[in-house]
Amino acid sequence: MNTPINQISETTEPHPATSSGKDALLEIRNFSLRRKKATVLDRITLSLNPGETLGLIGESGAGKSTLAMALIGLLRAPEVETEGALRFRGTELTTLKEDDFRRLRGNKIGLIFQDATAALNPCFTVGKQIAEPLKRHLGLSAASCRARAVELMQSVGIPEPRLRLDAYPHELSGGMQQRVMIAIALACNPELLLADEPTSALDVTIQAQIMELILDRVRALNSSAIFVLHDLALGAQVCDRIAVMYAGQIVEEGPSERVLNTPLHPYTQGLKSCVVELGMSRLIPIPGQVPPLDAMPNGCRFAPRCPKAQAICGEQRPELLTRDDRKVACWFID
Repeated sequence: MNTPINQISETTEPHPATSSGKDALLEIRNFSLRRKKATVLDRITLSLNPGETLGLIGESGAGKSTLAMALIGLLRAPEVETEGALRFRGTELTTLKEDDFRRLRGNKIGLIFQDATAALNPCFTVGKQIAEPLKRHLGLSAASCRARAVELMQSVGIPEPRLRLDAYPHELSGGMQQRVMIAIALACNPELLLADEPTSALDVTIQAQIMELILDRVRALNSSAIFVLHDLALGAQVCDRIAVMYAGQIVEEGPSERVLNTPLHPYTQGLKSCVVELGMSRLIPIPGQVPPLDAMPNGCRFAPRCPKAQAICGEQRPELLTRDDRKVACWFID
């Protein structure tokens, strides 16, 4: 039974712990998205339980960010055509009215953009931007918004938050800007956080700090999170489960450590071979490139780059089938 959008409560208390399995927070069923006649996402099926973290792993062009944008309602008809279901707490997102989506976006579903410099509004102070969702979704007064903004800035490790509250984005470092983005995304205690490459625009010396900060806040709130990442090893480190995407499709999904340590799909194996480890003499790159959206190969989309490809791979698409505790789409599994 669908949950009416106006019955989704607005609270800043941590979410109660829920056992995994029966009541998924997010359900994606055979979801496809087309843009200008090109299929960007092809029959995606995933679920996310309360308190669970999922990593979407793959090269640029895999469709990871597109899926995140669709989940938060930034890619909708008539700009794109969709099929299948996106359900958040039983509410179908693909048919949700924009006014109802605004009640979710920034409230129960938060988003950390890849580039905080581009995402933050240069015309407003960071304090005002943190206060905006508090005022819009929780109806807090100006004084309460300001006090809460200080608390949020402090919680994400911004020093002297009362002084920096009136700073503009350009007056902060890249790392501080990303901390502001995290504060905005978590201001209303979202049940689901989408983090789109949250550290890729930052200096390598602070990437680990920011990722650990996001995880700490997600755990403190008992929220669920989806991380869009390129790095398979990082995904295994920070996520409960991993879904490997290639050319708009999921090719493997399962528990993080299992996917990293014993990958089944040739593409996942190729990603693992690109992970830097001590003692390695050289990295083994995956040959070729992700095919363009308007020229997808028949059959398995990875077949032109796969060292194990045979005739059937170029003729028929393998279905995503369950094998033990994970799913994989390949005709030839080790």
